[in-house]
Formats: sequence, structure tokens, C-alpha cells
Amino acid sequence: MLNKLKQFWQIRDLRNNLIFVMGMLVIFRIAAHIPLPGINIANLKDLFSRNEMLGMLNVLSGGAMANLSIVAMGVAPYITASIIMQLLTMIFPRLEELSKEGSSGYQKINQYSRLLAVPLALLQSYGMLMIFRQSSQPIINSLSKFGLVNILVVMSAGTIFLMWLGELITEKKIGNGISLIIFAGIVERLPISLQQTIATFSKEQILNLAVLAVLALITIAGVVILTEGQRNIPVTYARRIRGNRMYGGMDTYLPLRVNQAGMIPIIFAISIVLFPGLVGQLMMRSDSSLIIGIGRVLVNFVQNQLIYGIIYFILVVAFTYFYTSIIFHPAQIADNLQKQGGFVFGLRPGQPTAQYLSNISNRIMLAGALSLGIIAVLPIITQGIFKMATFVVGGAAILIVVSVVLETVKQVQAQVSMHEYEGL
Repeated sequence: MLNKLKQFWQIRDLRNNLIFVMGMLVIFRIAAHIPLPGINIANLKDLFSRNEMLGMLNVLSGGAMANLSIVAMGVAPYITASIIMQLLTMIFPRLEELSKEGSSGYQKINQYSRLLAVPLALLQSYGMLMIFRQSSQPIINSLSKFGLVNILVVMSAGTIFLMWLGELITEKKIGNGISLIIFAGIVERLPISLQQTIATFSKEQILNLAVLAVLALITIAGVVILTEGQRNIPVTYARRIRGNRMYGGMDTYLPLRVNQAGMIPIIFAISIVLFPGLVGQLMMRSDSSLIIGIGRVLVNFVQNQLIYGIIYFILVVAFTYFYTSIIFHPAQIADNLQKQGGFVFGLRPGQPTAQYLSNISNRIMLAGALSLGIIAVLPIITQGIFKMATFVVGGAAILIVVSVVLETVKQVQAQVSMHEYEGL
């Protein structure tokens, strides 16, 4: 690995691409520390220190929400828009045809996702501002209609700006731009977490810290295994004769990943499991005793770690099955294999192959969904046992970091290998 990195740095074009990507991430972190006008930063930081729900959403925004900066929404609206477009692809035949047109169809769907992200950014920005305005401590000063519209436009423009940075990073082929932006926000918080741990350190915590360090290493190893794990389906391509030449006749395999859904199920689950608590906090600001009582029940639901952890785990498992069913189409894969003259040994092409792939996917998906659910709720379990605050959304954060690192390393190795082939 070190040899690959050395070769990567010695290649001028790749070195310039890496410096460009790092520069884009630095620009993102600078923007994440530019607060919106009229914000009480002290009260905002106090609110985030006392509210774990907002801390979880802050991770998904790349750490920009804690400062209520001009890019406070992060890339969440774009991620939501991409998920919606994937769902619409299953409903509308025209979009389904576009998804089968290769790179050109993908570019059109991606453009639709960008356009859809604009109204979603406006809507989510308004919802965030309303939540902060209902806080017991004044976070946002009184705004006129013009001031409110101004802030909404700035926050939405911040999301579009991050989308643009992500596209620029992706074009350099050193990792996925959107993923790297989220990755940069998570990694930037590591020194702060270490500083807080050192500041509150005592001799009684040595054993707990050692156990937590071991659990962190086990979690990282588990995430690597889950991310890299795949089931290889042997595929044979029949020989074909065209003129005086013979084509095909080779044996290969079709990889089915254990975790095909990636981090999307955790994002879904966090959004839903935190929603009752956020609504409850708003309801507790009401003048009606009935509404206040309902709001208190919703807040207590989120604060009950046992119930919260069980529902969180169930949602992660359920969304893993749901999202995998959206992105994995056994019938389409079987049809493509049949058109290319490929078949799974011992199975007839067409429906039998599709049914076989579906059965295999469901089996490995069970292991992937359960593993993803355990990784998601592991911080809740450790907090309950050791009574210590761990890294916010520890499982989700580790999953994102490890996945991004593995993907980036693969792209770096591919770039180095391509330059070696060009030399030959």
C-alpha cells in the first residue's frame, strides 16, 4: 500500500489531482465555519451539547449544522433527491428506460436529482430554522420576511455549492465527491472528541477506555469485512463463432455484495427515528396542556435508550431489505446474461437464473442487514454499559469513514495501474 501511495505521488497528474481534491475539502471546511447572519453561536453550541438528536443530524451535514453555517444543510437534500429519483425510476417507465441507457441515461437522471435538490433544500432549510426558532434559548434573532427569505436562499445556495464541489472532486477520480465531503466533516470532529476525552479523563476510566478502544477496532474490522464481503456466482459464457474467429468461452463470476445498500439504510433510519423527538420538542412549546403532554411522550420515547435502540435496529434492517430491492434487479441481470450468452452452471437462462440470484441475495442480505443494524446500535449499547459518551453516531460514522477510505484506495490503485499500463 505504501509503495502504491509513493508511486501515486510521483505521477505528476495524479499528484495535482490529489492537491486539487484537498483544496476543495479545505474550502468546504472554511465554508462550514461561516455562520449565517443573526445567529447566537454560544446558545447554538450549548443546544448541540445537550441534544444528541441534533448531533446525529450534524454528522450527516458534515459538521456544518453545529455552526449553523452557510452550508448547514450539507449534501442531505441531494442525497434525499437521489433516493427519490431511484424510487421514481421503479414507478415511471420513461425513467426506467433512461436507467438502461448507460452513462447518458445516468447523467440525465443525475441532472434531475440536482434540480429536485433545490426545492428540497429550501424546504429542509425552512424546517431547520423553525426548529431553532422554537428553542428555549434564543438562537436566531427575530427575522423579517425579507431576512427569512435571504437566509433560505443562502442555505440552499450552500447546498448547491457543495454539490458543485462534490462533482469537481468526483471528476478527478479520487473517491466520490459527496462521500468525501461527509467524510471530511466526520474526521474534522475527531480532534475535538479526543480533546474532550482527555479533558475529562480520570484513573477510574482507564478500563472503560481500553474496552472502548478494543470495541472500536472490532467495529472497524467488522465494517471492513461487511463492506468488502461478497458472494461470487460462477458464470460461463458460451463460445460464439463469427466468420473465422471464435469469441467467448470463458469462465468468470458475478459478485453479489453482502451490503449492497451501503450507508443509505442508516440515513433513512436516523431520519425517521429522530422525527418524533423533534416534533415533540416543538409541541412542548405549545400553550395547550394536551399538546405539551403528547410532546413530552414523544421526547421521552427518543430518550428511552432501550426502546430507541430496538426501533433503530429494526428500521436499519427493514430499510436494508427495502433499498436493496430497489437497486438490485435479478430479472434484469439474468436477462443481460442471456443476451450476452452467459449462464450460471446448472441453471437455465431467464427466470430460473433470476430466481436463483434472488434467493442468494436474500440469504446474504440477512447477514448484511443484521450486521449493519448491530453496527448502528453499538454506540447505544456501549453508552448504556460504560456510562460514557462515545463518538456521536459511532457506528454510522465508522461505516462512512471506512467505506470512503476503501473506495478512495481502490480508485487510487486503479489510477496507478492505468498509468503503468500506459507506460507499457
